[in-house]
Amino acid sequence: MNPAALTSAVPKGRLWAGRIISGLIVLFLIFDSSVKLMKAAPAMEGTAKLGYPLSEVFPIGIVLLACVILYVIPRTAVLGAILLTGYLGGATATMVRVQDPWFLFPVVFGALVWLGLWLRDDRLRALIPLS
Repeated sequence: MNPAALTSAVPKGRLWAGRIISGLIVLFLIFDSSVKLMKAAPAMEGTAKLGYPLSEVFPIGIVLLACVILYVIPRTAVLGAILLTGYLGGATATMVRVQDPWFLFPVVFGALVWLGLWLRDDRLRALIPLS
């Protein structure tokens, strides 16, 4: 089925709410991945603090960027959301392991990934009829 046809059936307010939520999430995740890809000092320090080898910063940035790209493309948005859920689940587990009090941040982010997609995609609302 044509993704444009599905989008046109979504009420405009719901569609724009989903786009705004998804857009803000995407902007933050692109920023996060670019900091990792540039191996900026905050990314290096944070990675070391979490107990990961510094050599893993760049590959983690690539994985995150690939997940975000899949999330942005309408045909692969659900796959991107699934992969981002896994990525953010790993972030949550890591933060719990080091007893970081901000461990709920990636959980909320994951919920927002799905909320943005649910608001803008009729196929997902058909699978998860919350309203």
